Amino acid sequence: MKLAVHDRYDYIPLDDRPVYDWPGGKRLAVCFCNNIEVFSFLDGLGTDSTVIGAPQTTRNFAWRDYGNRVGQWYMFDLFEEFGVPASHNLNSLLMEHCPQIGEKIKQRGDEVVGHGRTNAERQDVLDEAGEAALIKETTDTLAEYFGTRPKGWLGPYLAQTPVTLDLLDEAGYDYVMDWPADDQPFWMRTRKGRILSVPYSIELNDSPAMVFRQHSGEEFERMMIDQFDEMLLQSRKRPLVYTAVLHPFVVGQPFRLRALRRAMEHILKHRDDIWVTTPGEIAKYCAGLPEGTIPGS
Repeated sequence: MKLAVHDRYDYIPLDDRPVYDWPGGKRLAVCFCNNIEVFSFLDGLGTDSTVIGAPQTTRNFAWRDYGNRVGQWYMFDLFEEFGVPASHNLNSLLMEHCPQIGEKIKQRGDEVVGHGRTNAERQDVLDEAGEAALIKETTDTLAEYFGTRPKGWLGPYLAQTPVTLDLLDEAGYDYVMDWPADDQPFWMRTRKGRILSVPYSIELNDSPAMVFRQHSGEEFERMMIDQFDEMLLQSRKRPLVYTAVLHPFVVGQPFRLRALRRAMEHILKHRDDIWVTTPGEIAKYCAGLPEGTIPGS
């Protein structure tokens, strides 16, 4: 059997790559990646709290809506308490339905990442023209609301078509987080140039962990701490990126928020040894490194 290939990047094993530092001589970058999403009532796609693939109901719509009405505001308080920047993967229709969240993000100066129009749909079922229109609509809405275009993209459900990377590059995006293939950034080829892949965890991610695999808040806390401790140790040898992926309708529930608080306390005790940052700052820093430093350059 001959394997199908994508030709977006080459295989470069971790030990064959140049070693470099993050700002301040740090070796571990830490990002808190927050997903803020809106869903269509009794229609389209949407996560369910109890049954994978369950039909859309008032119950599971309301459970997700809790995140925007309540959980996200708890999380804003937590980010402010610890004094950490956050990046927010935003559905653009959020600006129409929950504008106060956008105003709070403006006030905090957090990073905004394009995350499609809504998580009630996927982009990988669209033709090229339809996908290009989705990217443009998302980009234009966020740019108009926040006054600047998003530089990064995370597709709803991390779903891509064979031309997504090309369309994002052509739409002016600098980086994507849809390819969880690495703990370091790497360049990916597009039909007209390249785009950076910034690490984004689907393992250290509250939705698959606590919704689909039914881990408890305490188990997710242990995952966050163990992932951090091991990556901090591994980063003595090479630069790495630690991402904790959060959703306000999941980890914004108070009993889970308490576990997240404990995990963040543990991580931020090491603040002198880590670079607490955002995916956009990582992409900007990588773009300024000499050619040949980042895999694929």
